[in-house]
Amino acid sequence: MKTLTVSVVTPDGPILENSFNMVSCKAESGELGILPGHIPLVAPLSISAVRLKGEDGTVKIAVNGGFLEVRPDKVTILAQSAEAPSEIDVERARKAKERAERRLKTKQDDIDFRRAELALRRAINRLDVVEK
Repeated sequence: MKTLTVSVVTPDGPILENSFNMVSCKAESGELGILPGHIPLVAPLSISAVRLKGEDGTVKIAVNGGFLEVRPDKVTILAQSAEAPSEIDVERARKAKERAERRLKTKQDDIDFRRAELALRRAINRLDVVEK
């Protein structure tokens, strides 16, 4: 069976490089499924889980924005940050989610709603990767 070499890279360095049968991710334009031989593509990524399907099952990584570059035999994910489930502090993510929800509920002028919304999306993404 054909595979893709998948690299996940952040400003702090590489997170993962391995061969997989399929990559599923959420670009800003919608959900993408990438198989070996896919046409070249570059797309901005949403804050979401990237699912990497291989011979040994599925690996999920929480990606917090960035870009996806697809070539017929390789997928490179350049992420602002990325975490494997084993790296996610669940309690910290829950507290961040609660804190962001509280900020979004208050109607104070000094709250940066965009920042709170992004923090909420990142926390939910982390919890989804760990819990599902």
